[in-house]
Amino acid sequence: MEQKKKPVLGITMGDPTGAGPEITVKALCSAEIKGLCRAVVVGDAAAMRAAVEIVKMPVQIRAIKNVSEAQFTDGVIEVIDLKNVNMETLVRGRVDPMGGKAAFAYVETATKLALEKEIDAIVTAPLNKEALNKAGYAYSGHTEILAHLCDVSDVVMILVAGDLRIAHVTTHVSLRQACDLITKGRILRVLKLTNEAVKRMGVAEPRLVVAGLNPHAGESGLFGNEEKEQILPAIEAAKQLGLNVRGPLPPDTAFLRASRGEFDAAIAMYHDQGHIPMKMVGFDKGVNVTLGLPIIRTSVDHGTVFGKAGKGTANPRSLIEAIKLAVTMCQC
Repeated sequence: MEQKKKPVLGITMGDPTGAGPEITVKALCSAEIKGLCRAVVVGDAAAMRAAVEIVKMPVQIRAIKNVSEAQFTDGVIEVIDLKNVNMETLVRGRVDPMGGKAAFAYVETATKLALEKEIDAIVTAPLNKEALNKAGYAYSGHTEILAHLCDVSDVVMILVAGDLRIAHVTTHVSLRQACDLITKGRILRVLKLTNEAVKRMGVAEPRLVVAGLNPHAGESGLFGNEEKEQILPAIEAAKQLGLNVRGPLPPDTAFLRASRGEFDAAIAMYHDQGHIPMKMVGFDKGVNVTLGLPIIRTSVDHGTVFGKAGKGTANPRSLIEAIKLAVTMCQC
């Protein structure tokens, strides 16, 4: 692939008190990523230099102010340096409002660059929700931040681990609230966005399966009416649009069949219904993708790994997979 065709990715280094900077260095130094894209890190150059020392990688950190300054040379990680980490007071592995504020700034900057077409996609390392809120940002995570920054009211989370893809009708709400949010209109939107996204992931004709909400997908109304009143009508509407959709199938078999390759993506009704099978199949390699944004965003599917921060032992696999998927989505 010629260099001019390699996508430019903006990689946010995540909360500086976590393992984000370390896995960022490891991922960008991995043989799988070298030559795959042109990457700039959005973060703090001093924190990234410290991460290089921790993980003991033969790479240099070059601070820049703008994407246009990036040279994309081997052995160098270029960092758009926001200079917002005080390394003298930084304590790794602990919730700190400074870390939350810094991490928000990285996402904000990367999103702006993507909206202005200076980068082709953003890939996010983990932030800490508690630190974020203690810093004064009342968001429950990356997804909600990105929706606000992109001025989008309705986004969808899809998790990816290899060929297993699980989109979610609801995410960060209580289970009681989730039941009220499972509507025909919402499910149809998730189906359409998922179908488009899976095509961008390289599948020409996606096969989708929808899980029911209730045990045995409601058992013809015996265990609940959501399947008959909301889920099935959404599936029928999707079929009318030309989508290849099955369901609603009992949740305890829908995800198993998807994991075996019968379907290209599954639709989960609520957060844990989708996250549990994904974590069981691809705990270390899962990728979180936000659908419904005007930009491409992929992310690690794990937290800040406070227990390994500063030790150099955090696994970069999820970030590597997130970078690879972002490249694929840029090219399809």
